[in-house]
Amino acid sequence: MRRQVLLFIFSLGSVLGQVSYSIPEEMPKGSVVGNLARDLGLDVKRLKSGKARIFTGDSAEYIELSRERGVLLVKERIDRESLCRQMTPCALHLQIILENPMELFRITVEITDINDNIPSFKNNEKRFEISESAITGSKFVLERAVDSDIGVNGLKNYSLKPTDNFLLKIQSQADGNKKVEMVLHKPLDREKEEQISLLLTAVDGGEPQMSGTVKIFVTVLDVNDNAPVFMQSVYKAAIAENSEKGTTLTRVSASDADKGSNGEVSYSVSTAMDSLSDIFTINENGDVILVGAIDYEKAKNYQIDIEATDSGGLSDSSKILIDVTDVNDNSPQIKALSKSDTILEDSPENTVIAMLSINDPDSDRNGEVKCNINDDIPFKIQNTMNGFYSLVTEVALDREVASQYNITVTCSDEGVPSLSSSVTLTLQISDVNDNAPVFERSSYEAYIVENNTPGLSIFTVKAKDDDWNQNARVSYILEDFSINGVPVSSYVSVSADSGVIHAVRSFDYEQIKDFHFRVKAQDGGSPPLSSNVTVKIVIQDQNDNPPQVLYPVQTGGSVVAEMVPRAADVGYLVTKVVAVDVDSGQNAWLSYKLQKATDRALFEVGLQNGEIRTIRQVNDKDAVKQRLTVIVEDNGQPSRSAAVIVNVAVADSFPEVLSEFTDFTHDKEYNDNLTFYLVLALAVVSFLFITCVVVIISVKIYRWRQSRTLFHSNLPVIPYYPPRYSDTLGTGTLQHVYNYEVCRTTDSRKSDCKFGRAGSQNVLIMDPSSTGTMQRIQSEKSILDEPDSPLEVRKLLKFKYFIVCNSKL
Repeated sequence: MRRQVLLFIFSLGSVLGQVSYSIPEEMPKGSVVGNLARDLGLDVKRLKSGKARIFTGDSAEYIELSRERGVLLVKERIDRESLCRQMTPCALHLQIILENPMELFRITVEITDINDNIPSFKNNEKRFEISESAITGSKFVLERAVDSDIGVNGLKNYSLKPTDNFLLKIQSQADGNKKVEMVLHKPLDREKEEQISLLLTAVDGGEPQMSGTVKIFVTVLDVNDNAPVFMQSVYKAAIAENSEKGTTLTRVSASDADKGSNGEVSYSVSTAMDSLSDIFTINENGDVILVGAIDYEKAKNYQIDIEATDSGGLSDSSKILIDVTDVNDNSPQIKALSKSDTILEDSPENTVIAMLSINDPDSDRNGEVKCNINDDIPFKIQNTMNGFYSLVTEVALDREVASQYNITVTCSDEGVPSLSSSVTLTLQISDVNDNAPVFERSSYEAYIVENNTPGLSIFTVKAKDDDWNQNARVSYILEDFSINGVPVSSYVSVSADSGVIHAVRSFDYEQIKDFHFRVKAQDGGSPPLSSNVTVKIVIQDQNDNPPQVLYPVQTGGSVVAEMVPRAADVGYLVTKVVAVDVDSGQNAWLSYKLQKATDRALFEVGLQNGEIRTIRQVNDKDAVKQRLTVIVEDNGQPSRSAAVIVNVAVADSFPEVLSEFTDFTHDKEYNDNLTFYLVLALAVVSFLFITCVVVIISVKIYRWRQSRTLFHSNLPVIPYYPPRYSDTLGTGTLQHVYNYEVCRTTDSRKSDCKFGRAGSQNVLIMDPSSTGTMQRIQSEKSILDEPDSPLEVRKLLKFKYFIVCNSKL
């Protein structure tokens, strides 16, 4: 067995190579054609990892690849004659395709001939009718034998037996074929031998030699002196491959010098070559007519042997050379040698996604092909080598722009009219984690009402990732952050899957009104990508605090009374109820209402400012002791309220009301029974002197204790502001400024209190348990003389001495 190997390797886009092998036909199945891995310089592992495979097109698969051994094997028995007929050389053209990266190798396997066919004649016998008067040298054309083998295994020679009357003449022709004629070398004598039997043998040059025979029967006739003679030894004709049946190619002519029936000539097509008689025929007039189908791509020319025979059996032969003209009747054939169904979106430019084999069987311009792809896609087609194209990426891909492409490859030839064909390849773009999650908003702000239930869902953050599948799966994470030194995780939590933010604790608007934190959205890619967003939670107020009364101060053991002169006019400002609400908004809008009063016709309370004023002229009939109950109510839903009791003394001087207020510290509820007050007044008059002394001492001791508590207590203290004191909080408690002055003599125990622009205001403070000392008062007065004393302390002492001065009176 003879095997030849020829290897060419070159680079054009992807690695391309060509290897040629030569093997004889009829090799057993499984025979080794060649060591492909060695000849291409490839590792066997590369054949496995690259999923190496053979592409043979429409041809039968005669050759297979063994990836494990890296060799080509005979897959099916190869018959050269069936595969190529008389064509030489006869070869199989294969393509070896590898992936990752994509590579193409061209393999040519030449099939050499062996002597496996005998020379054969189409007919088993041939009959001639020859006149006995035929002259010596007359020629008679014999049927030519056909041997499917080629070269030395083809037809070599002929022999004719017996040779008593006829000799064999063999004439080589330009096309390599041989013209076989039987020549008369001894005159015939019908009377001696009317029938002659001959045997024509054809032998080939193979080893061993093979032969075929045909029997020739000659009938001897009388008187036919002249054989037909063709006007030309060779005729030429041309016909288009798409010609219809019945088309006349050319006309041949032969003449016979004989007269009558001996001069009548008939024409026939030699049946020696294949089945040409099935394609062409010749009529009695010598017209060569097309009776079968012809195809330029199968046979570009034909050679027909024709005979002219007269009625006496004499004949002559000639040849017709027919050229088939190509017609553009084949569209380009597109075959995908290899293609990728998916490709990563971050693949570099010029990545090969498909290898195409494009062929047009037509010739010249009819077989010249140009290919293009549809517009507006990021791909291009390149001609890598003759008949092979590669489809590559033109720019970087983005799955988020397009996740799939339908690439239509259209190829057109240069024929007139032009024929084209197309094929559509579908390519999926695989996702790469190249997009971070993006929140729907640049920042979030949510509201929650205080006193919420822990675990309450506040709102939801949402982020979108343009990637796909796992790369687009977003998880939400609460970033580490501190709020007033406390981790944010003790305030809120976030659901990793849904992004729902829950309250971890119950919020108190009075402690914290809002806070910020950050939420991170992270995808499931590798490595993961993330983005952040700021979230602001605003706590909304709830009416959960009742109003707090700042003035008048409610004490358990002393009575504070506002004095109203009997000469007070209508609208006289008695005092002002000052209250605050630590809530906000409408929950802190306060309104004041007079709930109970000794005389409801004498006083009224301002709904918005809490000012208590007279609504009529005070007269002598009005009781000295007036007790008012004022309700302070906020505007929340539901509303909350607080009550304060205001004691008012209607009198022009302090002694006038002493007896009326001795029982204030013992009465807890207002009594409208007049008899009760008369009995109480009688008791007061009886013990007037003792009561006055006790009251003065009790008040002083009480105030002294209050001052000690004010300065030394660690608890927060709400300052006590006198009526009409400057209101700077904007709560509507006071609207005017009143200034108080304290005057004293060298004897602090006899100090008097002088005040301006508040002469109509008198405050009475009585405490029967008071046993204060004037030395403490003297030390407190000294603080007033120090310019560096705190302003708040000085204001408080001024107010205290205002009270003390009045009590002294």
